[in-house]
Amino acid sequence: MTAVLNRLAPHILSLLRVAAALLLLQHGTTKILHFPATQMSGISLSNPAGIAGLIELIGGALLLIGLFSRPTAFILSGMTAVAYFMVHAPQNFFPLLNGGELAALYSFVFFYIFFAGPGPWSVDALRGAEKA
Repeated sequence: MTAVLNRLAPHILSLLRVAAALLLLQHGTTKILHFPATQMSGISLSNPAGIAGLIELIGGALLLIGLFSRPTAFILSGMTAVAYFMVHAPQNFFPLLNGGELAALYSFVFFYIFFAGPGPWSVDALRGAEKA
């Protein structure tokens, strides 16, 4: 059983990267592309939420295809950590009460991808930048 799990682990890493990227990408698309329409749609690029939207849109797309995955994941980890400490932490100490669970989890998932790499299903692996 362990041999099967070890053999599949790199592929599951790729799935984690794709899932996290898709989930983050929708934060960027609503802020920048106004799709899907939410109360965050149409945020001005001159405020921190608008800048975060650009990072979410570009970083989410890069991470989705697995291009420049490690530096992108590092930037996304930092951005989501900043989001947690600037937006959520001042409201309450506990993430369950301050609504920051997702931002905190994103930060750690992206930090893990920074260290683990994108997995074999990525443009980085295809171009030889990462070992499959």
